[in-house]
Amino acid sequence: MGMSLLRLLPEFQGLRLRSALVAPGNSRLGRDSGELAGGPSNGVAVTADLESGLRGAGLAIDFSTAAASAAHVRACAAAGVPLLLGTTGLGPEMPAILEQAAAAIPLLVTANTSLGVAVLLDLVGQAAAALGPDFDIQIQDTHHGDKLDAPSGTALALGAAAARGARVPNQPIGYASLRGGDVVGEHQVHFLGQGERLCLSHSATDRSIFARGALQAGSRLVSRPPGAYRMAELFREK
Repeated sequence: MGMSLLRLLPEFQGLRLRSALVAPGNSRLGRDSGELAGGPSNGVAVTADLESGLRGAGLAIDFSTAAASAAHVRACAAAGVPLLLGTTGLGPEMPAILEQAAAAIPLLVTANTSLGVAVLLDLVGQAAAALGPDFDIQIQDTHHGDKLDAPSGTALALGAAAARGARVPNQPIGYASLRGGDVVGEHQVHFLGQGERLCLSHSATDRSIFARGALQAGSRLVSRPPGAYRMAELFREK
């Protein structure tokens, strides 16, 4: 994701790279981030110094690791830098940390930065509300063999959207995950009723959609007041 963000950043005239961050000990430390992304030199060397990287920044986009998320969120809140957090698998301590951060900065936490998935989340909630508890809900996600989490963060987000829409306490939702090959990402939400079935789905065929969606959402997040936002909210008003 870091490389994709660097490659697509020139498409967004309102954004300029301030810093490119990696974990301490990463082999990319000190190298020019533009050259790493396969483009011309941009004069921004890769660093592991989070405090320095946030200094003077107007937006942070984080696709790192769940283990580092708490420190990153706290640092952004302390520096007053709006944050888009796309890391999945967050620990149980994170909701309280995120709530505190949202009181200080505009904050978007999302398992998927695809615009299509943002629409799918809304559709799933609407379908669950309309169909009611007589329809069983099953969610399947398919990804490449190297993906670590199962179900995917997007699958869990879809399940949460369905549960909110259904408004049924402890609504049972089933999950199935397939891992293999080079599949970028596919998600299907099945509503199974008596004599009929509704399936809502999304397929990603190019990883760049996630970087492009993150940059588009980040461009809109920076103008918002402190608070917690969702992808769909940022794109509802053109």
